Amino acid sequence: MGEAGAVLVVLVVLGALPAAGEELSGVFQWMLKLECHFINGSDRVRLVERFIYNRQQLVHFDSDLGHFVGDTPFGEIQARHWNSQPQLLEEGQVQVDTFCRHNYEVSTPLLVNRRVTLESLPVLLSLSQSIPASTRVYISALPSPSLLSANQSTPL
Repeated sequence: MGEAGAVLVVLVVLGALPAAGEELSGVFQWMLKLECHFINGSDRVRLVERFIYNRQQLVHFDSDLGHFVGDTPFGEIQARHWNSQPQLLEEGQVQVDTFCRHNYEVSTPLLVNRRVTLESLPVLLSLSQSIPASTRVYISALPSPSLLSANQSTPL
């Protein structure tokens, strides 16, 4: 790609529309990935925001560090720019509560507290007998070793 093409890509990434008569070629992916890391429940929470372009992480925000970190030369430019804006840094820290802790409190009863009971396992296993052998999925471990068959794999 020539220099003009590279400038066009940067303008599109930053939100500028192409010049009249210009057509964009190809497809690109712009992704924001938010990760919440919980230590000891929600007592200690770490938020990592990853800004990804075409499967390459350009820059990320780490709430433990409190600022953006560039992962590529272009990401370093973005990080310097965003780190010069105190409201963006504060917003990143606030998201630990508004995004991470909030979603933890909402989803914990649905996800963390659900357990498979021993009574439900025979039902799962008996349902699997109606599935043709060619389409069965085999797992090599269940919650209790006593539930494994002699060959160490159980059809589901």
